[in-house]
Amino acid sequence: MISRIDLRGDALPEGGALRDLLPRAEFDVEAALEKVRPICEDVHHRGTAALIEYAQKFDGVTLEQVRVPVEALKTALDELDPAVRAALEESIRRARIVHREQRRTEHTTQVVPGGTVTEKWVPVERVGLYAPGGRSVYPSSVVMNVVPAQEAGVESIALASPPQKEHGGLPHPTILAACALLGVDEVYAAGGAQAVAMFAYGTSGPDGCPPANMVTGPGNIWVAAAKRYFTGRIGIDTEAGPTEIAVLADSTADPAHVAADLISQAEHDPLAAAVLVTDSEELADAVERELEPQIAATKHVEDRIKPALAGKQSAIVLVDSLEDGLKVVDAYGAEHLEIQTADAAARAARVRNAGAIFVGPWAPVSLGDYCAGSNHVLPTGGCACHSSGLSVQSFLRGIHIVDYTRDALAEVTHHVVTLAEAEDLPAHGAALKARFGWKVPTP
Repeated sequence: MISRIDLRGDALPEGGALRDLLPRAEFDVEAALEKVRPICEDVHHRGTAALIEYAQKFDGVTLEQVRVPVEALKTALDELDPAVRAALEESIRRARIVHREQRRTEHTTQVVPGGTVTEKWVPVERVGLYAPGGRSVYPSSVVMNVVPAQEAGVESIALASPPQKEHGGLPHPTILAACALLGVDEVYAAGGAQAVAMFAYGTSGPDGCPPANMVTGPGNIWVAAAKRYFTGRIGIDTEAGPTEIAVLADSTADPAHVAADLISQAEHDPLAAAVLVTDSEELADAVERELEPQIAATKHVEDRIKPALAGKQSAIVLVDSLEDGLKVVDAYGAEHLEIQTADAAARAARVRNAGAIFVGPWAPVSLGDYCAGSNHVLPTGGCACHSSGLSVQSFLRGIHIVDYTRDALAEVTHHVVTLAEAEDLPAHGAALKARFGWKVPTP
Protein backbone atom coordinates (compact mmCIF):
# COMPACT_ATOMS: atom_id res chain seq x y z
CA MET A 1 0.00 0.00 0.00
CA ILE A 2 2.85 2.36 0.80
CA SER A 3 6.33 2.01 -0.65
CA ARG A 4 9.65 1.96 1.19
CA ILE A 5 12.83 3.89 0.56
CA ASP A 6 15.85 2.39 2.31
CA LEU A 7 18.58 4.94 2.98
CA ARG A 8 20.49 2.76 5.43
CA GLY A 9 24.04 1.62 5.03
CA ASP A 10 25.65 4.46 3.13
CA ALA A 11 26.37 8.05 4.07
CA LEU A 12 23.50 10.30 3.15
CA PRO A 13 24.13 12.66 0.25
CA GLU A 14 23.94 16.40 0.82
CA GLY A 15 21.49 19.07 -0.33
CA GLY A 16 19.72 18.53 -3.61
CA ALA A 17 21.05 15.02 -4.02
CA LEU A 18 19.23 13.98 -0.83
CA ARG A 19 16.07 15.83 -1.81
CA ASP A 20 16.02 13.95 -5.11
CA LEU A 21 15.85 10.63 -3.24
CA LEU A 22 12.71 11.62 -1.33
CA PRO A 23 9.10 11.20 -2.46
CA ARG A 24 7.23 14.20 -3.85
CA ALA A 25 3.99 14.71 -5.73
CA GLU A 26 4.10 15.85 -9.34
CA PHE A 27 2.60 19.33 -9.40
CA ASP A 28 3.38 21.16 -12.64
CA VAL A 29 2.26 24.73 -12.04
CA GLU A 30 4.08 25.92 -15.16
CA ALA A 31 2.01 23.64 -17.38
CA ALA A 32 -1.19 24.76 -15.68
CA LEU A 33 -0.17 28.39 -16.18
CA GLU A 34 -0.87 28.23 -19.90
CA LYS A 35 -4.37 26.91 -19.25
CA VAL A 36 -5.30 29.58 -16.71
CA ARG A 37 -3.90 32.48 -18.74
CA PRO A 38 -6.95 32.79 -21.06
CA ILE A 39 -9.32 32.41 -18.12
CA CYS A 40 -7.61 35.23 -16.23
CA GLU A 41 -7.62 37.53 -19.24
CA ASP A 42 -11.26 36.73 -19.97
CA VAL A 43 -12.16 37.87 -16.44
CA HIS A 44 -10.04 40.98 -17.05
CA HIS A 45 -12.05 41.91 -20.15
CA ARG A 46 -15.55 40.62 -19.36
CA GLY A 47 -15.62 40.79 -15.56
CA THR A 48 -18.72 39.42 -13.87
CA ALA A 49 -20.09 37.96 -17.10
CA ALA A 50 -17.02 35.75 -17.37
CA LEU A 51 -17.31 34.67 -13.75
CA ILE A 52 -20.93 33.65 -14.30
CA GLU A 53 -19.99 31.72 -17.43
CA TYR A 54 -17.18 29.84 -15.65
CA ALA A 55 -19.50 29.00 -12.75
CA GLN A 56 -21.73 27.26 -15.29
CA LYS A 57 -18.81 25.56 -17.04
CA PHE A 58 -16.78 24.38 -14.05
CA ASP A 59 -19.28 24.21 -11.19
CA GLY A 60 -22.50 23.39 -13.03
CA VAL A 61 -24.45 26.29 -11.54
CA THR A 62 -26.32 29.20 -13.09
CA LEU A 63 -25.67 32.40 -11.18
CA GLU A 64 -27.59 35.62 -11.37
CA GLN A 65 -24.98 37.41 -9.30
CA VAL A 66 -21.54 36.55 -7.98
CA ARG A 67 -21.61 38.43 -4.70
CA VAL A 68 -23.32 36.53 -1.91
CA PRO A 69 -26.20 38.46 -0.32
CA VAL A 70 -25.58 39.43 3.29
CA GLU A 71 -28.87 37.77 4.19
CA ALA A 72 -27.46 34.42 3.02
CA LEU A 73 -24.54 34.79 5.45
CA LYS A 74 -26.91 35.47 8.33
CA THR A 75 -29.15 32.55 7.38
CA ALA A 76 -26.17 30.20 7.19
CA LEU A 77 -25.08 31.20 10.68
CA ASP A 78 -28.60 30.91 12.10
CA GLU A 79 -28.93 27.40 10.66
CA LEU A 80 -25.45 26.21 11.61
CA ASP A 81 -25.25 23.14 13.83
CA PRO A 82 -24.65 24.49 17.37
CA ALA A 83 -21.77 22.05 17.91
CA VAL A 84 -20.06 23.20 14.71
CA ARG A 85 -20.61 26.83 15.71
CA ALA A 86 -19.06 26.22 19.13
CA ALA A 87 -16.07 24.48 17.52
CA LEU A 88 -15.55 27.34 15.05
CA GLU A 89 -15.81 29.91 17.83
CA GLU A 90 -13.16 28.08 19.82
CA SER A 91 -10.94 27.80 16.73
CA ILE A 92 -11.30 31.56 16.17
CA ARG A 93 -10.60 32.32 19.82
CA ARG A 94 -7.39 30.30 19.90
CA ALA A 95 -6.20 31.64 16.55
CA ARG A 96 -6.70 35.21 17.79
CA ILE A 97 -4.63 34.52 20.90
CA VAL A 98 -1.67 33.36 18.82
CA HIS A 99 -1.92 35.85 15.98
CA ARG A 100 -2.46 38.86 18.23
CA GLU A 101 0.97 38.20 19.72
CA GLN A 102 2.49 38.43 16.24
CA ARG A 103 1.72 42.12 15.86
CA ARG A 104 4.77 44.29 15.26
CA THR A 105 5.25 47.72 16.75
CA GLU A 106 6.93 50.81 15.37
CA HIS A 107 10.56 51.13 16.42
CA THR A 108 12.94 54.08 16.12
CA THR A 109 16.72 53.60 16.10
CA GLN A 110 19.09 56.51 16.68
CA VAL A 111 21.91 55.80 14.25
CA VAL A 112 23.89 58.96 15.19
CA PRO A 113 22.96 62.12 17.11
CA GLY A 114 20.37 63.80 14.90
CA GLY A 115 19.94 60.80 12.63
CA THR A 116 17.18 58.24 13.10
CA VAL A 117 15.57 55.42 11.17
CA THR A 118 12.06 54.40 12.16
CA GLU A 119 10.49 51.18 10.97
CA LYS A 120 6.73 51.27 10.93
CA TRP A 121 4.43 48.43 9.96
CA VAL A 122 1.50 49.17 7.68
CA PRO A 123 -1.14 46.62 6.70
CA VAL A 124 -2.08 46.12 3.07
CA GLU A 125 -5.26 48.01 2.28
CA ARG A 126 -7.32 45.20 0.79
CA VAL A 127 -6.97 41.43 0.60
CA GLY A 128 -8.82 38.71 -1.26
CA LEU A 129 -8.97 35.44 0.62
CA TYR A 130 -9.66 32.07 -0.97
CA ALA A 131 -11.42 29.14 0.70
CA PRO A 132 -11.43 25.90 -1.33
CA GLY A 133 -14.65 24.05 -2.01
CA GLY A 134 -13.77 20.99 -4.05
CA ARG A 135 -13.55 17.53 -2.51
CA SER A 136 -14.06 18.95 0.97
CA VAL A 137 -15.38 22.09 2.57
CA TYR A 138 -12.89 24.12 4.60
CA PRO A 139 -14.41 26.62 7.04
CA SER A 140 -11.17 26.20 8.97
CA SER A 141 -9.35 27.86 6.06
CA VAL A 142 -11.68 30.84 6.41
CA VAL A 143 -10.55 31.17 10.03
CA MET A 144 -6.86 30.75 9.16
CA ASN A 145 -7.00 33.45 6.46
CA VAL A 146 -9.29 35.98 8.08
CA VAL A 147 -7.89 36.05 11.62
CA PRO A 148 -4.29 37.08 10.75
CA ALA A 149 -5.57 39.65 8.24
CA GLN A 150 -7.85 41.16 10.87
CA GLU A 151 -5.16 41.13 13.54
CA ALA A 152 -2.80 42.85 11.10
CA GLY A 153 -5.34 45.65 10.72
CA VAL A 154 -6.39 45.05 7.11
CA GLU A 155 -9.39 47.31 6.56
CA SER A 156 -10.97 45.67 3.52
CA ILE A 157 -11.34 41.88 3.46
CA ALA A 158 -13.18 39.89 0.79
CA LEU A 159 -13.48 36.13 0.46
CA ALA A 160 -14.19 33.86 -2.50
CA SER A 161 -15.25 30.23 -2.46
CA PRO A 162 -16.61 28.09 -5.30
CA PRO A 163 -20.37 28.03 -5.89
CA GLN A 164 -22.03 24.75 -4.93
CA LYS A 165 -24.78 23.23 -7.06
CA GLU A 166 -26.39 21.55 -4.07
CA HIS A 167 -26.61 24.88 -2.27
CA GLY A 168 -28.29 26.91 -4.97
CA GLY A 169 -25.11 28.36 -6.41
CA LEU A 170 -23.86 29.74 -3.09
CA PRO A 171 -20.62 28.64 -1.43
CA HIS A 172 -21.05 25.93 1.17
CA PRO A 173 -23.20 27.22 4.06
CA THR A 174 -20.52 26.35 6.63
CA ILE A 175 -18.12 28.64 4.73
CA LEU A 176 -20.75 31.39 4.81
CA ALA A 177 -21.40 30.83 8.51
CA ALA A 178 -17.69 31.08 9.29
CA CYS A 179 -17.57 34.39 7.40
CA ALA A 180 -20.52 35.65 9.42
CA LEU A 181 -18.86 34.64 12.69
CA LEU A 182 -15.75 36.58 11.68
CA GLY A 183 -17.64 39.65 10.52
CA VAL A 184 -16.71 39.26 6.85
CA ASP A 185 -19.71 40.24 4.73
CA GLU A 186 -18.05 40.65 1.32
CA VAL A 187 -18.18 37.12 -0.07
CA TYR A 188 -18.18 35.93 -3.68
CA ALA A 189 -19.33 32.68 -5.24
CA ALA A 190 -16.25 32.20 -7.40
CA GLY A 191 -13.64 29.48 -7.55
CA GLY A 192 -10.41 28.52 -9.20
CA ALA A 193 -8.25 30.77 -11.33
CA GLN A 194 -11.22 33.01 -12.12
CA ALA A 195 -11.58 33.94 -8.45
CA VAL A 196 -7.92 34.96 -8.27
CA ALA A 197 -8.37 37.00 -11.47
CA MET A 198 -11.41 38.69 -9.95
CA PHE A 199 -9.32 39.84 -7.01
CA ALA A 200 -6.34 40.81 -9.16
CA TYR A 201 -8.17 42.88 -11.77
CA GLY A 202 -11.39 43.72 -9.99
CA THR A 203 -14.79 43.72 -11.66
CA SER A 204 -17.21 46.59 -12.19
CA GLY A 205 -20.94 47.07 -11.75
CA PRO A 206 -23.29 46.70 -8.80
CA ASP A 207 -22.11 43.11 -8.33
CA GLY A 208 -18.48 44.11 -8.81
CA CYS A 209 -15.43 43.34 -6.71
CA PRO A 210 -12.81 46.06 -6.19
CA PRO A 211 -9.25 44.88 -6.92
CA ALA A 212 -7.18 43.59 -4.01
CA ASN A 213 -3.55 44.22 -3.13
CA MET A 214 -2.99 40.64 -2.07
CA VAL A 215 -4.52 37.17 -2.43
CA THR A 216 -3.99 34.37 0.08
CA GLY A 217 -5.40 30.95 0.79
CA PRO A 218 -4.93 27.33 -0.28
CA GLY A 219 -6.40 25.93 -3.48
CA ASN A 220 -5.89 23.47 -6.32
CA ILE A 221 -3.30 23.66 -9.08
CA TRP A 222 -5.40 26.19 -11.01
CA VAL A 223 -5.42 28.55 -8.04
CA ALA A 224 -1.66 28.09 -7.64
CA ALA A 225 -1.10 28.78 -11.34
CA ALA A 226 -3.23 31.92 -11.22
CA LYS A 227 -1.23 33.15 -8.24
CA ARG A 228 1.96 32.68 -10.25
CA TYR A 229 0.38 34.49 -13.21
CA PHE A 230 -0.41 37.53 -11.10
CA THR A 231 2.79 37.66 -9.07
CA GLY A 232 4.04 41.22 -9.32
CA ARG A 233 0.57 42.64 -9.81
CA ILE A 234 -0.65 41.38 -6.44
CA GLY A 235 1.01 39.93 -3.39
CA ILE A 236 0.47 36.24 -2.69
CA ASP A 237 1.16 33.97 0.26
CA THR A 238 2.44 30.90 -1.57
CA GLU A 239 1.69 28.62 -4.50
CA ALA A 240 0.18 25.90 -2.36
CA GLY A 241 0.56 22.38 -3.71
CA PRO A 242 -0.84 19.08 -2.41
CA THR A 243 -0.81 18.75 1.35
CA GLU A 244 2.02 16.87 3.09
CA ILE A 245 2.79 15.20 6.37
CA ALA A 246 6.17 13.86 7.41
CA VAL A 247 6.57 11.94 10.65
CA LEU A 248 9.98 11.46 12.25
CA ALA A 249 9.56 8.53 14.62
CA ASP A 250 11.59 6.00 16.57
CA SER A 251 10.75 2.79 18.42
CA THR A 252 9.02 4.75 21.21
CA ALA A 253 6.27 5.93 18.85
CA ASP A 254 2.83 4.30 18.92
CA PRO A 255 2.29 2.76 15.46
CA ALA A 256 -1.47 3.30 15.76
CA HIS A 257 -0.90 7.03 16.22
CA VAL A 258 1.53 7.24 13.31
CA ALA A 259 -0.75 5.30 10.97
CA ALA A 260 -3.74 7.45 11.93
CA ASP A 261 -1.80 10.64 11.25
CA LEU A 262 -0.60 9.45 7.85
CA ILE A 263 -4.17 8.56 6.90
CA SER A 264 -5.46 11.92 8.15
CA GLN A 265 -3.46 13.76 5.50
CA ALA A 266 -4.04 11.17 2.79
CA GLU A 267 -7.80 11.76 3.00
CA HIS A 268 -7.38 15.29 1.61
CA ASP A 269 -6.48 14.38 -1.95
CA PRO A 270 -5.08 11.54 -4.07
CA LEU A 271 -1.93 13.66 -4.48
CA ALA A 272 -1.53 14.18 -0.72
CA ALA A 273 1.85 13.08 0.62
CA ALA A 274 2.31 10.90 3.70
CA VAL A 275 5.94 10.18 4.66
CA LEU A 276 7.28 8.29 7.65
CA VAL A 277 11.00 8.64 8.43
CA THR A 278 12.24 6.15 11.01
CA ASP A 279 15.31 4.30 12.24
CA SER A 280 13.12 1.41 13.44
CA GLU A 281 12.19 -1.27 10.92
CA GLU A 282 9.96 -2.79 13.61
CA LEU A 283 7.99 0.46 13.82
CA ALA A 284 7.74 0.61 10.02
CA ASP A 285 6.31 -2.92 9.95
CA ALA A 286 3.86 -2.12 12.76
CA VAL A 287 2.66 1.04 11.03
CA GLU A 288 2.02 -0.88 7.83
CA ARG A 289 -0.02 -3.43 9.78
CA GLU A 290 -2.05 -0.61 11.34
CA LEU A 291 -2.88 1.05 8.04
CA GLU A 292 -5.22 -1.59 6.66
CA PRO A 293 -7.76 -1.82 9.52
CA GLN A 294 -7.74 1.93 10.10
CA ILE A 295 -8.34 2.65 6.41
CA ALA A 296 -11.15 0.08 6.32
CA ALA A 297 -12.90 1.96 9.15
CA THR A 298 -12.95 5.39 7.49
CA LYS A 299 -14.29 7.25 4.42
CA HIS A 300 -12.76 8.45 1.13
CA VAL A 301 -10.79 5.24 0.79
CA GLU A 302 -10.77 4.48 -2.94
CA ASP A 303 -10.80 8.00 -4.33
CA ARG A 304 -8.31 9.62 -1.94
CA ILE A 305 -6.61 7.60 0.79
CA LYS A 306 -5.43 4.56 -1.13
CA PRO A 307 -4.19 6.52 -4.16
CA ALA A 308 -2.40 8.99 -1.88
CA LEU A 309 -0.63 6.31 0.17
CA ALA A 310 0.23 4.24 -2.90
CA GLY A 311 1.41 7.24 -4.91
CA LYS A 312 5.03 8.17 -5.58
CA GLN A 313 4.66 11.07 -3.15
CA SER A 314 4.26 8.78 -0.10
CA ALA A 315 6.73 6.37 1.45
CA ILE A 316 8.28 4.92 4.57
CA VAL A 317 11.91 6.08 4.63
CA LEU A 318 14.31 3.92 6.63
CA VAL A 319 17.44 5.54 8.04
CA ASP A 320 20.35 4.35 10.18
CA SER A 321 19.77 6.84 13.01
CA LEU A 322 17.63 9.72 14.16
CA GLU A 323 20.52 12.02 13.26
CA ASP A 324 20.11 10.86 9.69
CA GLY A 325 16.37 11.19 10.13
CA LEU A 326 16.77 14.87 11.00
CA LYS A 327 18.83 15.37 7.85
CA VAL A 328 16.11 13.71 5.80
CA VAL A 329 13.23 15.78 7.19
CA ASP A 330 15.24 18.97 6.78
CA ALA A 331 15.91 18.06 3.16
CA TYR A 332 12.23 17.24 2.66
CA GLY A 333 10.95 20.49 4.21
CA ALA A 334 7.46 19.21 5.03
CA GLU A 335 4.35 21.34 5.26
CA HIS A 336 3.53 19.47 8.48
CA LEU A 337 6.23 17.68 10.46
CA GLU A 338 5.48 15.49 13.45
CA ILE A 339 8.26 14.46 15.84
CA GLN A 340 7.30 11.25 17.62
CA THR A 341 10.56 10.24 19.27
CA ALA A 342 12.17 10.13 22.67
CA ASP A 343 13.17 13.69 23.60
CA ALA A 344 10.81 14.98 20.91
CA ALA A 345 11.04 18.63 21.98
CA ALA A 346 14.84 18.62 21.82
CA ARG A 347 14.79 17.09 18.36
CA ALA A 348 12.09 19.49 17.17
CA ALA A 349 14.27 22.40 18.25
CA ARG A 350 16.95 21.26 15.79
CA VAL A 351 14.68 21.17 12.74
CA ARG A 352 15.36 24.00 10.29
CA ASN A 353 12.88 23.34 7.49
CA ALA A 354 9.18 22.76 8.14
CA GLY A 355 5.97 24.70 7.74
CA ALA A 356 4.84 23.70 11.23
CA ILE A 357 6.28 21.24 13.74
CA PHE A 358 4.12 19.07 16.00
CA VAL A 359 5.92 17.78 19.08
CA GLY A 360 5.23 14.43 20.69
CA PRO A 361 2.25 12.08 20.68
CA TRP A 362 -0.31 14.64 21.89
CA ALA A 363 0.16 17.26 19.17
CA PRO A 364 -1.12 15.67 15.94
CA VAL A 365 -1.41 17.66 12.72
CA SER A 366 -5.22 17.55 13.02
CA LEU A 367 -4.93 19.72 16.13
CA GLY A 368 -3.08 22.33 14.10
CA ASP A 369 -5.66 22.12 11.33
CA TYR A 370 -8.36 23.35 13.65
CA CYS A 371 -7.71 24.33 17.23
CA ALA A 372 -4.04 24.60 18.21
CA GLY A 373 -4.06 28.35 17.60
CA SER A 374 -1.37 27.98 14.93
CA ASN A 375 -2.04 28.67 11.25
CA HIS A 376 -2.59 25.84 8.81
CA VAL A 377 -1.91 27.80 5.60
CA LEU A 378 1.65 26.52 5.17
CA PRO A 379 4.32 26.14 2.47
CA THR A 380 4.29 22.88 0.50
CA GLY A 381 6.52 21.15 -2.03
CA GLY A 382 9.72 21.79 -0.07
CA CYS A 383 9.12 25.55 0.03
CA ALA A 384 9.45 25.47 3.82
CA CYS A 385 13.20 25.78 3.27
CA HIS A 386 12.65 29.43 2.28
CA SER A 387 9.05 30.38 3.10
CA SER A 388 6.81 30.67 6.16
CA GLY A 389 3.20 29.91 6.87
CA LEU A 390 0.51 32.57 6.84
CA SER A 391 0.73 35.00 9.75
CA VAL A 392 -0.01 38.58 10.73
CA GLN A 393 3.35 39.47 9.17
CA SER A 394 2.07 38.24 5.79
CA PHE A 395 -0.32 41.19 5.68
CA LEU A 396 2.11 43.87 6.91
CA ARG A 397 4.69 45.95 5.07
CA GLY A 398 7.70 47.38 6.83
CA ILE A 399 8.46 51.00 5.85
CA HIS A 400 11.66 52.79 6.89
CA ILE A 401 11.37 56.47 7.75
CA VAL A 402 14.69 58.29 7.56
CA ASP A 403 15.02 61.55 9.54
CA TYR A 404 18.42 63.35 9.63
CA THR A 405 19.35 66.85 10.75
CA ARG A 406 21.73 69.11 8.80
CA ASP A 407 24.62 68.29 11.13
CA ALA A 408 23.98 64.55 10.96
CA LEU A 409 23.97 64.65 7.17
CA ALA A 410 27.10 66.80 7.08
CA GLU A 411 28.94 64.28 9.23
CA VAL A 412 28.43 61.42 6.74
CA THR A 413 28.39 63.27 3.42
CA HIS A 414 32.01 62.45 2.56
CA HIS A 415 31.25 58.73 2.85
CA VAL A 416 28.16 59.00 0.65
CA VAL A 417 30.07 60.97 -2.00
CA THR A 418 32.93 58.48 -1.94
CA LEU A 419 30.61 55.50 -2.40
CA ALA A 420 28.61 57.25 -5.12
CA GLU A 421 31.78 57.98 -7.09
CA ALA A 422 33.01 54.42 -6.56
CA GLU A 423 29.80 53.25 -8.23
CA ASP A 424 30.17 55.84 -11.03
CA LEU A 425 26.99 57.60 -9.93
CA PRO A 426 28.28 61.14 -9.38
CA ALA A 427 24.80 62.70 -9.34
CA HIS A 428 24.09 60.74 -6.18
CA GLY A 429 26.94 62.54 -4.46
CA ALA A 430 25.94 65.84 -6.04
CA ALA A 431 22.52 65.55 -4.39
CA LEU A 432 24.32 65.93 -1.04
CA LYS A 433 26.92 68.50 -2.15
CA ALA A 434 24.11 70.75 -3.39
CA ARG A 435 22.94 71.07 0.19
CA PHE A 436 26.33 72.37 1.35
CA GLY A 437 27.25 74.89 -1.34
CA TRP A 438 28.72 72.11 -3.54
CA LYS A 439 31.47 71.45 -1.02
CA VAL A 440 31.95 68.24 0.92
CA PRO A 441 31.75 69.15 4.63
CA THR A 442 34.83 68.34 6.68
CA PRO A 443 33.97 65.52 9.09
